[in-house]
Amino acid sequence: MSDPSLPEPSQPSEPAGPSESAGPSAYGPAPASAPAKIRILLADDHALVRRGVRLILDREPDLEVVAEAGDGAEAIEMARAHEADLAVLDIAMPRLTGLQAARELAALKPGLRILMLTMHDNEQYLFQALKSGACGYVLKSVADRDLVAACRAAMRDEPFLYPGAVTALIRNYLDRVRHGEETSDHILTPREEEVLKLVAEGHSSKEIAEILFISIKTVQRHRANLLQKLGLRDRLELTRYAIRAGLIEP
Repeated sequence: MSDPSLPEPSQPSEPAGPSESAGPSAYGPAPASAPAKIRILLADDHALVRRGVRLILDREPDLEVVAEAGDGAEAIEMARAHEADLAVLDIAMPRLTGLQAARELAALKPGLRILMLTMHDNEQYLFQALKSGACGYVLKSVADRDLVAACRAAMRDEPFLYPGAVTALIRNYLDRVRHGEETSDHILTPREEEVLKLVAEGHSSKEIAEILFISIKTVQRHRANLLQKLGLRDRLELTRYAIRAGLIEP
């Protein structure tokens, strides 16, 4: 018989310790040591919407809203004043729209990930958002379901689109192919493809110059052109593009 003076380990009155049971079961076990929180800048011109979105985000252990803005111009000011990892922007805002703010933020803070949170299930807005530098497009109508996953996907450098958006992108691509329009796979010159392949294989600018018998400055110019033409930011994204284009094997 157990000693009644000793509490049983499974007593519900015992406070939760740092075990798996203490983590949020809906998202799997808690990590052994809590990682740094994802710092979020939230911009929407409706205070009530911001409050609701903030409740969704702040209840997650790895997400934290560190700044709020009521329009696109204020979002840029907040980005200058606060360290943020991710910006969640409404599209339709006064002074500067979310699309305009996204373009400025992408130039101001190249490492800042950007999500669009909008009520508009609209293909034109979707394409403009992606061109503006957004890595995800979330509908407000399903924000309680999709927004948390979209934030985490953005920080893993993964795009997040709702199913209708994926359909729109596929339809747009097929329409362009059907009409004989050039796709991004054909906008590179043969030399640029050679440089891209070598960059993706891990060669330095000096090594690429020696392999192709060109100057290092020429290699650097080709790399800059590649980033600009493809709308990419760094070597990692160039490598991913080269894999998708079939230039190298994953």
